[in-house]
Amino acid sequence: MAQLINDKDLNFLLFDVFKAQDLTHYPRFYEHDAETFKSILETAQGIAQDFFAPHNATADQNEPTFDGQQVKTISEVKTAWKQFADAGLLCAQHDYDAGGMQLPTLINMAANAYFMSANPSSVAYSFLTAAAANVIQAFGTTEQKDRFVPHMFSGRFAGTMAMTEPDVGSSLGDLTTKAIPQADGTYLIKGQKMFISGGDQDITENIVHLVLARIQDAPQGVKGISLFIVPKFKTLSDGSLAGANDVQLAGLLHKMGYRGTTSTVLSFGEKDQCTGYLIGEAGAGLKYMFKMMNEARVGVGLGAAMIGYRGYLESLEYAKNRPQGRLVSDKNPAAKPVNIIQHTDVKRMLLAQKSYVEGALALCLFAARLIDEHQAANNEDSALLLDLIIPVVKSFPSAYGPKANDLAIQVLGGAGYTREYPLEQCYRDNRLNPIHEGTFGIQSLDLLGRKLWQHNSKGLMLLLQRMQNTIDQAQHPKTQALAAIFSAHLNTVKKTTQSLGQVLAQGRVDQALGNSALYLDMMGKVIISWLWLEMANQALVKFEHSDLAEDQQFLAGKLQATQYFIRWELPEIEHQAKLLLELDDTCLNMQESWF
Repeated sequence: MAQLINDKDLNFLLFDVFKAQDLTHYPRFYEHDAETFKSILETAQGIAQDFFAPHNATADQNEPTFDGQQVKTISEVKTAWKQFADAGLLCAQHDYDAGGMQLPTLINMAANAYFMSANPSSVAYSFLTAAAANVIQAFGTTEQKDRFVPHMFSGRFAGTMAMTEPDVGSSLGDLTTKAIPQADGTYLIKGQKMFISGGDQDITENIVHLVLARIQDAPQGVKGISLFIVPKFKTLSDGSLAGANDVQLAGLLHKMGYRGTTSTVLSFGEKDQCTGYLIGEAGAGLKYMFKMMNEARVGVGLGAAMIGYRGYLESLEYAKNRPQGRLVSDKNPAAKPVNIIQHTDVKRMLLAQKSYVEGALALCLFAARLIDEHQAANNEDSALLLDLIIPVVKSFPSAYGPKANDLAIQVLGGAGYTREYPLEQCYRDNRLNPIHEGTFGIQSLDLLGRKLWQHNSKGLMLLLQRMQNTIDQAQHPKTQALAAIFSAHLNTVKKTTQSLGQVLAQGRVDQALGNSALYLDMMGKVIISWLWLEMANQALVKFEHSDLAEDQQFLAGKLQATQYFIRWELPEIEHQAKLLLELDDTCLNMQESWF
């Protein structure tokens, strides 16, 4: 097995590009330093390698089963869960008083990257639990926190989010699950949810579902939605269990990938005995759930990046060791075959993968850094910028991570299409990421229809300022020309954004948003190009004068990947801009009867 992450790349991103060590200046992180950060990363790497990676294929080949009474998972998943929980990783970001490590999001996300590379389906239970506990910790009552959160942090209980319904999908305002008020202040929950990852399993004693439902007589639409804690088993105030809570598993869904994570259809309240606890205010459910959804969107982006990264490293290892053919300039049939990494088209496929996955990882870590700036220093500018880029953080890795896996399979040729190598599983696992937590189209509507214009477009102005700073710093001969190319294409994005904003202001919503997916892809490419230029700048500062061959090779790789993305990928936005500026109606005006 190839390595899970290039550790030199991860350390470069954390400490040279995103300055993780500077976070220790904030009071919340005073007790940490670069060494404690590295120690936590080493712990995560060890657990991922020893307890998650070895059963990645086994869990794929032996997906959970349901005999009508109980779900069964392979034993290795339980062992991995316990190792993750016992290491304190379920609550790593929380206060010391709550049993956490007060770890920056940046470091926590870097630690999570090892697990996503090693075994995305087994670690999904942990990530969902941590996210659900975060919501209760942020918005629940003291009694709710005491009843559920410590047991989720310890690993006794798992957590999920239950939003999607069979006839509703992403249109959450149309959900039909009901919450009927009871005399004791609780609610009777009735309804069905589907595609609930981790909705049932045999790993933990209890499962805490966060369920979106409409209180009886609440208005239709998103303003009538509330959020409820609904445990699988009735839970007393001390955390002890008191029998089933009328949450029934209607069945398991059988997925193309991510097979180690149960995907479930759940029925709530079939016997009118399902108790739920309202979180916060009635009607504010989506606002609360968005905390978990935004965490999940960043997590999906990280997962897509790391599954792509794992495939890249696997195909790189194969290409370095697989002899086949000769260089086109070598006409001697008796010459020794070269390793396929010597062939230019294989280099192209590896370079594309490198530019996608290392760029996507940088994007996710940038988002994590913004979270830390906001939460630890109450930096509102960071919050505005984070809110703007969330659709890109979710969507770029989800689109280009699977593209990287596709290229990785191609590098291996026929071997890549077999189950004897992990790449076909990487591709199947990664193909989920463009779908869940908001499809590419939904994210594009969020970006172009809403996020860009909030707070008088201050988030966009903050982003453009950071990009201009990077351009100004690109004074080295090896980056100046690339900065000039980037700047020219950035002007195209500015022009396109301004034009679409004017169309929206005129009330021509369908025309302005008809090709929003093109705009999201355009914005993704320009942000990734900016991050590559920033990585090139920082790599030159760090490694230009190093005498170590390893450092020089790392620097050369970063510069070449920057050149690839800015010269090969970024120019594609010019065609996208043309379609957007012309308000091309090819798709908008297509009629159902013409298909």
